[in-house]
Amino acid sequence: MTATLPEAVTTARDLVTPALRTAVDRLAPRMSRVAGYHLGWLDEHGRPTGAGGGKALRPALALLSAQAAGSTPQRGVPAAVAVELVHNFSLLHDDIMDGDRERRHRPTAWTVFGTSSAILAGDSLLTLAEEILLEEGSQGAYWAARCLSAATQRLIAGQTADLEFEDRVDVSLDECVTMASDKTAALLACSCSIGAMLVNAPPRLAAGLAGFGAHLGLAFQLVDDLLGIWGAPEVTGKPVLSDLRTRKKSLPVVAALAAGAPASARLRELLHRPEPLTEEDLHEAAVAVEGAGGRTWVEEESARQLAAAEECLHQIDMPDHVRQEFLHIARYVTSRDR
Repeated sequence: MTATLPEAVTTARDLVTPALRTAVDRLAPRMSRVAGYHLGWLDEHGRPTGAGGGKALRPALALLSAQAAGSTPQRGVPAAVAVELVHNFSLLHDDIMDGDRERRHRPTAWTVFGTSSAILAGDSLLTLAEEILLEEGSQGAYWAARCLSAATQRLIAGQTADLEFEDRVDVSLDECVTMASDKTAALLACSCSIGAMLVNAPPRLAAGLAGFGAHLGLAFQLVDDLLGIWGAPEVTGKPVLSDLRTRKKSLPVVAALAAGAPASARLRELLHRPEPLTEEDLHEAAVAVEGAGGRTWVEEESARQLAAAEECLHQIDMPDHVRQEFLHIARYVTSRDR
């Protein structure tokens, strides 16, 4: 699975990164340093790395959202900064909760600076996001902040469900899809509409963009779960079979368990073993997920969500070049390898 990063994403990164750096510099020095490390700008000693941080997918969607409303990408920058801050708040906390020791081919922030500092850095990014929006002082900024707050509440609900699933023997596929919709799709839906809200677009336009983002977000999580099992570590920056190693109830795993196939029973037996899984066990579990149809279901559902997202876009009145950029990002999301 390979894909070229869309031009709208690289353009957004160039436009938003200076504003994002300025925002992070407003934090307390210790928090700014932890956040700067997490974002890839600094090494563990606080020295510049020359790296550009993450892909800036959510900022790109926020800027396109403003353009869909007939405004300029520059007007959407505060919205783009805000969604990227919230996204990274969630990553800082996720790494701690999941016990992940590596992200983007580097040690995670909590392993370098300690759990407490990483938690506080995430909290700082979250509050800063709302501050950035509300400083705009407009009615559109108010609605954008409301949108981001609601998306964050859903993100937290999704993460809570994800944690609860770790202690449950049986999780239904519907529950797993709802969890993914909350944990991932809600913030992407917000990213796709928040720029339009900021520039006072009609509610119907913002709602249509949010609908597109909801389908896109679920497709994103479906692909992410595929990569969590079958992604190449040198590309994803995560250990091989990482989601099986932690016995995560991801969408392909739950789909496989729900299939009722002989491979489903073997997968259930492996995942419920009290002792740690060996490398051989992990590879056998991956074969069982695929044999029970979990991988196929996720690939087909991702294609269905992409088609639904594209249909949403075609129902929205916007400049055609903006629609094409949205489509390019949607197709990238479902064919990426990291």
